[in-house]
Amino acid sequence: MTTLSLDPAAPDLAAAPSPPVQRPFGLIRHSLALSRRTLLVMRRTPEQFFDVTVQPIIFVVLFVYLFGGAVAGSQHAYLQYVLPALMVQTVMFASMTIGVNLNADVKKGVFDRLRSLPIARSAPLIGAVLGDVVRYLISIVVILAFGIAIGFRIQTGPAQAVVACLLLLCFALCLCWISVLFGLLLREPGAVQGVSFLVMFPLTFGSNMFVPVGTLPGWLRGWVDINPVSHVVSAMRGLLVGGPVAGPVLWSVASGVAILAVFFPLAVQVYRRRT
Repeated sequence: MTTLSLDPAAPDLAAAPSPPVQRPFGLIRHSLALSRRTLLVMRRTPEQFFDVTVQPIIFVVLFVYLFGGAVAGSQHAYLQYVLPALMVQTVMFASMTIGVNLNADVKKGVFDRLRSLPIARSAPLIGAVLGDVVRYLISIVVILAFGIAIGFRIQTGPAQAVVACLLLLCFALCLCWISVLFGLLLREPGAVQGVSFLVMFPLTFGSNMFVPVGTLPGWLRGWVDINPVSHVVSAMRGLLVGGPVAGPVLWSVASGVAILAVFFPLAVQVYRRRT
């Protein structure tokens, strides 16, 4: 027969709270679940897709038919040159939206409600970034399909084209953490958009996107050579229309990793402090 201890100093095992169960890959599972929230918001507000559907087409039409004859001598030749660059530009501009959306969610208290859930602390932030991948994919598909419709031709092969799209997608995922940091640091969505444009414009227009580097003055050429966007554009051209591939791809990957290594921990730190 078992005897029960009546010692008041004995610990009450029934009242002791059980420790939380640490499940493996919790952050990944929670982030993927919360990315679904971002997709649902996009589906209910389809106007969010205007900048990745209508805007790319407008850029292609303007640059090809307005500057094609002056820069390259013909619209078709310039289309082959500029479309890979416009793919990069479109995805870069699309990556700015997440900072504005995060800033609005923080002001509305959305992240305060998510913090009360039994989920990983950084899961809402990472889930928002993963959900934004859909916008990047749409922008890549739209601009490439429209380019092919008006005469652009992939001169390498399907495998190289897929690698180019994946490289661009990975670079956008690294670059978007800059916008995430601005969205958490600044107080108003309009300020986030304005500061993001100030950063993106020198990266996009101060590169080899629209004109050959040899036509630029020496002081500007030095910036273009170290600009990470120039390496991504060169990699896209090499993978889609031919040219050097190994060097630009390696530099693009290294640039993306460097951006991620700097801005991801900063964004997470600011997010934890603010929420």
